[in-house]
Amino acid sequence: MSTMVEVVIDSIRVGLMSQQRIVVLRESDADRYLAIWIDPYMAEQITFALQEVEVQRPMTHDLLRNLVRSLDARIVRVEVIELRGEVYYGNIVVEVNGHTLDIDSRPSDALALAVRTNVPILVSQEVMEAAGIVPEEDIGDEVPLDSEILESEESEEGENRLSVFEDFIEQIDPDKPDDDEEEKGKKKKK
Repeated sequence: MSTMVEVVIDSIRVGLMSQQRIVVLRESDADRYLAIWIDPYMAEQITFALQEVEVQRPMTHDLLRNLVRSLDARIVRVEVIELRGEVYYGNIVVEVNGHTLDIDSRPSDALALAVRTNVPILVSQEVMEAAGIVPEEDIGDEVPLDSEILESEESEEGENRLSVFEDFIEQIDPDKPDDDEEEKGKKKKK
């Protein structure tokens, strides 16, 4: 078994262009993140559990949790164990009658069960190394000399383009109504 890293669910995000959902996992002891695309139904399942939303009848993952409990078994942990291409593979570790079972799962189903049973969420070190994201540190005020030269050239070019707008703004008289407002006023008088 490969080395595992414990993570927590940091957030569930909605893609601006596609409206797809992404669950963002954050490494417990570091600032490394793992983003996994999930379908809207699974996002809702996880969100309901995280926000402790009460529903009248058991949702699918509530049913699975209840089924495991009724069999005198318990979910020990859930895992994201592999990444093949762009597909993540999950695992639900269940203990029953002194035996440990590994149950193949989509990571989103495993996460939905994890938040309902308060068990650890683990990701293999290989997956975190392959797809984990570490936010860039703030650069601060340090700017390389080449960038300063480029910025001054760009700002001169930008100033030339903006001079047309400056001329226009200087001609605007805020006390004088524009033509559209004068037309509207004339129509109201008629």
